[in-house]
Amino acid sequence: MNDSSRIEICALNDLDEVDARGFDYETPEGPRFGFVIRRGDAVYAYRNVCPHAGHPLNWKPDAFLTRDRTRIMCSVHGAIFEPETGLCIGGPCPGRSLTALRAEVHADRIIVVIDV
Repeated sequence: MNDSSRIEICALNDLDEVDARGFDYETPEGPRFGFVIRRGDAVYAYRNVCPHAGHPLNWKPDAFLTRDRTRIMCSVHGAIFEPETGLCIGGPCPGRSLTALRAEVHADRIIVVIDV
């Protein structure tokens, strides 16, 4: 049976209608990094690890989205991912996916649930 940890990231309204924010969390294996994406009232969360080469996706804090803010982009090799699924649709790892984390909104707060 897995235990889980709930991490409060921020208020939903702390992010723009289409926006992203990074966060860190602890696991028994050590520190990990993730990010959440807001698209309207929906939120998605992923580990901050590109499936192509294992690098963090962002080149500066909270910079996970393409310039037009429609997709997730890896700053190292330019892989492009769908925000809703984490699926790579362009670049060096087509068909592979980001590792999803469970994101929820409770009382207008974004919560990520980490299974440990």
